[in-house]
Amino acid sequence: MAFFEWNENLSVGILQLDTQHKTLVNMINNLYEAMSMGKGKDTLPKIIKEMSAYAVSHFSSEEKLMQMYEYPEYESHKKEHELFVKKIQEFKTEINKGNITITLNIANFLKSWLVNHIQGTDKKYSPFLEKEV
Repeated sequence: MAFFEWNENLSVGILQLDTQHKTLVNMINNLYEAMSMGKGKDTLPKIIKEMSAYAVSHFSSEEKLMQMYEYPEYESHKKEHELFVKKIQEFKTEINKGNITITLNIANFLKSWLVNHIQGTDKKYSPFLEKEV
């Protein structure tokens, strides 16, 4: 059983963004699987780097759509993205210092953040963008 199961409650109703969210879920599961196999220390830096780059790309996609359709909560949504990127940078700093014991904390943070962000913040743009996209 996967650490993080995608389900329709996480869908924002926009195929492009749902597909990107599913990719992020898969990355979290890959990290957890590596940890479960005792390979977290070896794979953590690579997975965090990939996830960070992918998240920035995904955030850019979301933000472009929000700007294009003049989503009224764009600025606050963008700030959440910026805080996520900052947190990932903090994790990278810890990893670079050799603190690999934070692997489970990272996996739990990523899962919790993604669920809360999608269900709390992204769902707010769903009705707005669905009628536009």
